[in-house]
Amino acid sequence: MDDTIKTELEAAAFRRLVNHLRDRADVQNIDLMILAGFCRNCLSDWYCEAANERGVEMDRAAAREIIYGMAYADWKEKYQTPATPEQMAAYEARHKHS
Repeated sequence: MDDTIKTELEAAAFRRLVNHLRDRADVQNIDLMILAGFCRNCLSDWYCEAANERGVEMDRAAAREIIYGMAYADWKEKYQTPATPEQMAAYEARHKHS
């Protein structure tokens, strides 16, 4: 497989992941952090960093809008629920060793 095809496949998988996360707004970022060690905000940060490394000026808000499909504040208002004490305990236990 050549590098161009590899990059195209990676881009396709990334787009599918982003679309999946948009479709699964019921899955909270705290749950992603507990189970996978990353969330939509992490993905947004990685996207922003990659853009900036390549000379494309982008801030976190713009990157989050790309990942969330809307302004982050709008997504939070529409979909985010407060973390439960159980979620916070699981998060703390997961990241205690990180």
